Amino acid sequence: MTTVVKSSTRPLTTAEIAALALSLAHLGAGPQAVTARRGLRHAFEHLELDDDVITTTLATLTDPLPVEVASRARVIADAITSRLVVRIHYRDASGNVTIRDVDPVTCLVHREFWYLVGVCRLRRGIRAFRFDRVIAVEPTLTPARPHLADRFLPFQRRRAA
Repeated sequence: MTTVVKSSTRPLTTAEIAALALSLAHLGAGPQAVTARRGLRHAFEHLELDDDVITTTLATLTDPLPVEVASRARVIADAITSRLVVRIHYRDASGNVTIRDVDPVTCLVHREFWYLVGVCRLRRGIRAFRFDRVIAVEPTLTPARPHLADRFLPFQRRRAA
């Protein structure tokens, strides 16, 4: 009797792409990071890229973050993995600075910007914080509430019901 195993060729989900990209984001520009980003680009070759937004986003995913932003990304990634609240010092588009405690859910890229997506305890709701506007990030020992990343990706296309 012969057993045939079918390989799955389903495309990566938005949450899977975000997780992979975040894992690569703080690796810097060393040889391991270059190889990993090349592998992620290879995974993208099978996606239908008929949209400028998607093309720009995927290019951003595979570019290394600036050193200071990568350092903050590492703290955020650790907090997501550990399910701990992070305290961010955030400068909004108008230049106003606030300090917020955030239950981090995931990180994502939209166009040319990285975002931390989570539940802001100050605003009591889901928010997306641009990495380049995060001035500082501090880990805390406060447990974050568990959330599924798929429900928190504001830029993903919704499937028709």
